[in-house]
Amino acid sequence: MLVLGIESSCDETAAAVVEDGRRALSDVVSSQVAVHARYGGVVPEVASRQHLLSIVPVVEQALQKAEVTMDHIDAVAVTHGPGLVGALMVGVNAAKAIAYARKLPLIGVHHLEAHAYAAWLAYDDPGRDPGFPLVILIASGAHTDLIVMRGHGDYQLVGRTRDDASGEAFDKAARILGLGFPGGPAIQKSAGQRRGEKPMPRAWLHDSLDFSFSGLKTHLLHEAQARGIYPPGDAPADAEAVAQLAGAFQEAVVDVLATKAVQAVERHGARGLVLGGGVSANARLREECARRSPVPVLIPAPRLCTDNGSMVGAAGYYRYMRGIAHGASLDAAPSLAIA
Repeated sequence: MLVLGIESSCDETAAAVVEDGRRALSDVVSSQVAVHARYGGVVPEVASRQHLLSIVPVVEQALQKAEVTMDHIDAVAVTHGPGLVGALMVGVNAAKAIAYARKLPLIGVHHLEAHAYAAWLAYDDPGRDPGFPLVILIASGAHTDLIVMRGHGDYQLVGRTRDDASGEAFDKAARILGLGFPGGPAIQKSAGQRRGEKPMPRAWLHDSLDFSFSGLKTHLLHEAQARGIYPPGDAPADAEAVAQLAGAFQEAVVDVLATKAVQAVERHGARGLVLGGGVSANARLREECARRSPVPVLIPAPRLCTDNGSMVGAAGYYRYMRGIAHGASLDAAPSLAIA
């Protein structure tokens, strides 16, 4: 079964052709990083316009690279939430048009569910090896969530951010340190091998599996102000001071994410830990989760961690196998809950 997966929840326009939910025949992503870099973050209205420009060429490229035509496609899957409403509408309406014109099943996919299914593209079958239940850590620019996946379509949200998502915190930290956008890769590059010689505070929130990064961000701001790094002046900032702060900030975020992910595994008797979302491409997070976890850790390649169409196609396949399909009433749902 071939599923055309479409993703447009934030600032990547993506499409892919996925076979039987396990093999991506193509995966095309049009990134808007260069467009939004001048603003230091994603501008929703700009993102929507870029999606409008990119959606048709991206879908056409996905079909060409898979060496198939629309005659070969059996279903269309699309992210319909959560995300930026204008951005979601572009992908949803494109998917609805294709499905209607070709008389194909239309499957709406939850964005966080799609990130979980990236593991099905990278590993043999996580549902059998290591098997359910799985704990899914989704860490990205808009989300930091811990989900217990007890089976296909069976989810329990056990932890989430109370303020900034981890990726958003990285973006804001990079802006404070003058490192550019996107913040996660910039912080990692600046930090290098530094492990936080002067540790920054962590918000543990007692026994909760929730996250909070606003206090850490404020601490970084005060440190940057004390060292003359922020606000930026005429003279370039001390590169070593910036690197030290970047390393300490990264260690604090990674420590909290890895600790709570392992706690979720232990509390819910999970047989495996899956990482997803753009922040899970961070080398230190991958390293620490693998080192600390008492169960196998499944970490897709970085290109599958960031937003892409193949994860949507995979999730759509497993939804369709459970008898889920939508019609013309499918709409963008910017605050869509997973459980």
